Amino acid sequence: MTMRERLVAGGGLLASLFLIATALAAAERGADGRFDKRVSSHFVLYQDVDIDQSFGLRGSRRFEQQVLDTLESAYRRLDQYLGLRPRRPITVVIYDPAVFDARFANLFRFSAAGFYEGTIRIRGATELHQQLIQVLHHELVHAAFGSEAPTMRLPAWLGEGLAEWFEARALGKRRISAGQLAYLNQASQSGGLYTLADLSRPSLAYLGPEQAALAYLQSYAFVEFLARRYGERSLREFCLEFLRTGNLARAFARSYRGDWSQLEEAFRSDLGAGAAR
Repeated sequence: MTMRERLVAGGGLLASLFLIATALAAAERGADGRFDKRVSSHFVLYQDVDIDQSFGLRGSRRFEQQVLDTLESAYRRLDQYLGLRPRRPITVVIYDPAVFDARFANLFRFSAAGFYEGTIRIRGATELHQQLIQVLHHELVHAAFGSEAPTMRLPAWLGEGLAEWFEARALGKRRISAGQLAYLNQASQSGGLYTLADLSRPSLAYLGPEQAALAYLQSYAFVEFLARRYGERSLREFCLEFLRTGNLARAFARSYRGDWSQLEEAFRSDLGAGAAR
């Protein structure tokens, strides 16, 4: 799933939320009017992918169990890496692809693989492939913050940056790639990089496709920079402090001994140094 695919299209945030709520109500009917329900320790899964058989190696029951196993594994990593441990069960709905596209196409500018709005909503598949694993990890970060601090509005660079980082980390990726670094440096040299203040709205939906792709990557790269320079444990300490106080500046000061403008300057310098190596 590309960063562009997660961008919600439309106008203002309130209008988008209204459209989402309307579409969700209609979408619950599913492909055949019925969702299969399975429950694990921390998740309630509703699944309606059109799989030919219920049992067997390629059956729907096995697929559902694999999804729940992936989510539970991601839940443990979430606590390990980011200190997030939602107490209440998280609902995940996996739609048949045709139903997902029909119901939610008007909510997204591009073909979307999933999103979170009170519930994790996923475009289904008939098997657990890498893209689905990535989407589950990404949306779990949003769901965890939504569960732990439902009234807190994270700046987009933080929410998306942490979700992108956790998604990549789940696949064993610790660093941005050479291609991503080159793309960021090209944007930097042309004056196209955003400031974190630019990306501090709750959503990146107001950006066009090219701008959104850069915004998602830059958000991820900044979080990756923090983890690389200060250690991955610093992200956990930062998230816990931010959730405890609700004060972003204080969380930065306690975890990184500086404010985000200083860290942003160091990040930009690091980009240039990385390109020169």
